[in-house]
Amino acid sequence: MFRLAYVPGVTPAKWVNIWTERMPGVPVSLVTVPAAEVVGLLRNGGADAGLVRLPVDRDGLSVIPLYVETTVVVVPKDHAAAAADEVAIADLIDDEVFHPLDDPIEWTVRPGLPAFTRPATTADAVELVAAGAGILLVPQSLARLHHRRDLTYRPVPDAPQSQVALTWPTDATTDLVEDFIGIVRGRTVNSSRGRTPASPAEKPAQRQAQKPPQSGSGRRAAPAGRKRKGHRPR
Repeated sequence: MFRLAYVPGVTPAKWVNIWTERMPGVPVSLVTVPAAEVVGLLRNGGADAGLVRLPVDRDGLSVIPLYVETTVVVVPKDHAAAAADEVAIADLIDDEVFHPLDDPIEWTVRPGLPAFTRPATTADAVELVAAGAGILLVPQSLARLHHRRDLTYRPVPDAPQSQVALTWPTDATTDLVEDFIGIVRGRTVNSSRGRTPASPAEKPAQRQAQKPPQSGSGRRAAPAGRKRKGHRPR
């Protein structure tokens, strides 16, 4: 079994589907883990690898960045930002912005005005936005995860972005981890960088295929430079 942890909002389905097709005999166990706990889970052997949001404490971990997420602002549907296709940080200067303790975005300068509290989680912050107490900036996948009918979100192109990565304990780089790395990197099943070499049973067949072809009469071709009997050189 291959154990894959992932943080809320990240969707591992496309890679898991490929795994299932290529390795039907090895099931995948998926574990949803809060962002603050995923590194500890990996270090304690609770999962073989994890899909996380950077930054993470990389001590003892190998990390492969995968993709960057768009940052969006989550607002009530009657907020002025809801009327725009996208929003700039400067447009939020007068808004109270929640900064949850599990915020996956690294801010050099936080946008807007500090809200009256720091919620413990993004889910708690979304509830406060729905109550009209402020707004929230998050990766788009988290806005989708916590979608509510009374809220909407808009892209904020000039905001810092969150990056999703694959990580695992470096000293536990197993064959299954290598297989999953190949999948997330887009290697084909026949990739030369795959970990599984040709089995010994395959090698004789390969050698047979490499034998020089015989002549149509069934006789071996004469070696170069040797004269056949009964034939004079021209």
